[in-house]
Amino acid sequence: MGWSLNLGTIAGTTVRVHFTFLLLLVWIWLTHYQIGGTPAAWQGVAFIIAVFACVVLHEFGHIAAARYFGISTPDITLFPIGGVARLERMPEEPGQEFVIAVAGPLVNVAIAALIFVLLGGPARVEQMAGIEDPRMSFLARLAGVNVFLVLFNMIPAFPMDGGRILRAALAARLSWSRATQIAATIGQGLAFVFGFVGLFYNPLLIFIGIFVYLAAAAEAQNAQIREVATSVLVADVMITEFARLERSATLDQAIEMLLATTQHEFPVVDSAGRLEGLVTRNDMIRTLKEKGPAAPVASAMRHDIPKIHYRKSLEESLRLMQQADVPAVAVVDNSDRLVGLMTHETIGEMLMIRSAVSDAFRFGRLRGAKPRFTRI
Repeated sequence: MGWSLNLGTIAGTTVRVHFTFLLLLVWIWLTHYQIGGTPAAWQGVAFIIAVFACVVLHEFGHIAAARYFGISTPDITLFPIGGVARLERMPEEPGQEFVIAVAGPLVNVAIAALIFVLLGGPARVEQMAGIEDPRMSFLARLAGVNVFLVLFNMIPAFPMDGGRILRAALAARLSWSRATQIAATIGQGLAFVFGFVGLFYNPLLIFIGIFVYLAAAAEAQNAQIREVATSVLVADVMITEFARLERSATLDQAIEMLLATTQHEFPVVDSAGRLEGLVTRNDMIRTLKEKGPAAPVASAMRHDIPKIHYRKSLEESLRLMQQADVPAVAVVDNSDRLVGLMTHETIGEMLMIRSAVSDAFRFGRLRGAKPRFTRI
């Protein structure tokens, strides 16, 4: 993910922190400094770091449960309002999603219980509630944060864990797409509540509301894509008209092609038309700065682009794109020659077209007619 710093890898999962987290540390330092000077400021920073250590453990609760079902997690990214774990694929059964979703909050329950044991008993409510007050007990405040994380994450709306639990319950009776739509709609409604309350209480709630709204919308779209992908072949939606680059081409030639087309990804092929790599717009610009326009295009291309046969399902193509975290998947024929590309933009266009056609038939504008295209 862009604008994030790699902190390292734990048990095969890369841990990243978004740059906005650093802004949060600065804000915490300043606010605590106003309350109690430099010692309070550094104590506030230490407290936030401890909180995000709990968030990381929360995410690794999800990761451990996902791995039990054979789902790996390439990375997690820490934001000021929490962490996001990227699964290589979605759980196949509602029961699996329930276990994965509930595993994170259970970690926070365990942390809070351990702190209570260390304190010799439950902390007073006022100590746990004074999370922002550096004069309160460090451990009691940390216990309060973990209790809050459990309660917040169990709200039955996307993108919180409670939304995933709700979807798992609904998916036992409804389709996966419909269950996701219900949970996402609740999440977006909650986002408006956060934003409205934030206008009068705390501006941070506005930021949280925006994040919740966008995450809920993205989850709904992913579910829609997943539903469509099970019945569509790669050949039905792949790009077949696109510019190619020979391995002998230079960056100057690649830039000319970039300016002459609307493509952002260019496959590099050999003389037989087989894929050797992929050059993206960002790779071109970065290598152009480092090596100049005369450098071979091969010096800028990526070699980790997965291939898929054109008769495979779109669902498998999506899984490849997610697992490899690549901008495109190369579509090949029986002779391993490049015949198409699958990109995120292609999938988005397919969804827009299907939605438009569905609406047209629903409102009778195309009553009795049949679509005149076959590639969706």
